[in-house]
Amino acid sequence: MNPIRGIVLKVMSVVIFMVMSAFIKATAAEVPPGEQVFFRSFFAIPPIVAWLWWRREFPAALRSNNPMGHFWRSLVGVSSMGCSFLALGLLPLPESVAIGYASPLLATIFAAMFLGENVRAYRIGAVALGLAGVVLVLSPRMTTVDPSLATRMETVGAFAALTGAVFGALAAIFVRKLVQKEPAAAIVFYFSVIASVLSLVTLPWGWVWPRWEMLAMLVAAGLFGGVGQILMTSSYRHAETSVIAPFEYTSMVFALGLGYFVFAEVPTWTMVGGAALVVTAGLLIIWREHALGIERKRARKAMTPQA
Repeated sequence: MNPIRGIVLKVMSVVIFMVMSAFIKATAAEVPPGEQVFFRSFFAIPPIVAWLWWRREFPAALRSNNPMGHFWRSLVGVSSMGCSFLALGLLPLPESVAIGYASPLLATIFAAMFLGENVRAYRIGAVALGLAGVVLVLSPRMTTVDPSLATRMETVGAFAALTGAVFGALAAIFVRKLVQKEPAAAIVFYFSVIASVLSLVTLPWGWVWPRWEMLAMLVAAGLFGGVGQILMTSSYRHAETSVIAPFEYTSMVFALGLGYFVFAEVPTWTMVGGAALVVTAGLLIIWREHALGIERKRARKAMTPQA
């Protein structure tokens, strides 16, 4: 275990994913979301294969006993990615990221519903706080005072981001079930492969041949996505989840920076306030999980017979 290395790898993965999101946003005016999903998924495969080959885990790490599990996980994952990419094209980058933070909160609810996990009052309160923050971020998009096309499209983007968060939470539930018997490398690899195939279903809805600079950014988005996935997976090899997970929220700092300096997006106080509530809720859940983990370790140690 090397927590410092794990934290560095996690922050690097966050930076890489934010740059990937910036590439997706930059191409959104010309390239439909389904086509963006294809490039993001297909060109993530080479870095993943190269990484597994370097670790001498290819192709052994790709053996699977649950192909349908990978398919259903990929189906909801592709749905989440498509909605999120649509939102990136219609909303300011920080706002899209802030709404996406609803995903782990919703995953807590879905885990109780579908996996039978015990959710106590503390976590319910944290989830409620986070969802209140999401509603605050969404609130400016729920008005019908301004009937302009731009405002209507921003409303569509906001609800696309929220739908993406819902599908992302469902994907997390599928992953929790898969990791019990499937290698993490197989889950990452088969998601990229199946997502590439599923994205082709959107061909009749207006794929385009992108200009060379757009094509370069789409390919870069895929490569960055693959590298980001590798860095994120590697980070959890060096430290516990409770140590690594809070650094996911550094993405808001990078999103604000990219939004302001690259896309000239000035964040509103409503968006910042809502994002702060969501981040606080996420950190409270992580802290509580860490405390419970310590208690469980102490309980197991106390029950272990002493020689």
